[in-house]
Amino acid sequence: QVQLVESGGGVVQAGGSLRLSCAASGRTLSHYAMGWLRQAPGKERDFVAGISWSGGSTYYADSVKDRFTISRDNAKNTVFLQMNSLEPEDTAVYYCASAKGRAYSRSYYYSQRTYEYWGQGTQVTVSS
Repeated sequence: QVQLVESGGGVVQAGGSLRLSCAASGRTLSHYAMGWLRQAPGKERDFVAGISWSGGSTYYADSVKDRFTISRDNAKNTVFLQMNSLEPEDTAVYYCASAKGRAYSRSYYYSQRTYEYWGQGTQVTVSS
């Protein structure tokens, strides 16, 4: 049984930082691309960042580019999302997801159909 477990969410003031982690069991993450997506209250789930199986390619939504960094430690079967300069608009539940394949062109990371397994989500709240 594949499980993805996110951690690291919380409440932070605007301008602060958080580091999210996504640990997997039942699946070797190094074989798959990964993504972080988020869902704010009353809104659809949106793409935040994606990373290829090796970590050699990364992609970001325009709203988080230059503030967020996605990375992975395949030896630890874990993916990270470093979030800096947080804004109230970043408030959402953040989900990690494991894709069906190893790597994709940018547009595929935006589609939820790219992903096969999802974590339960972790709440990030940014206060102004």
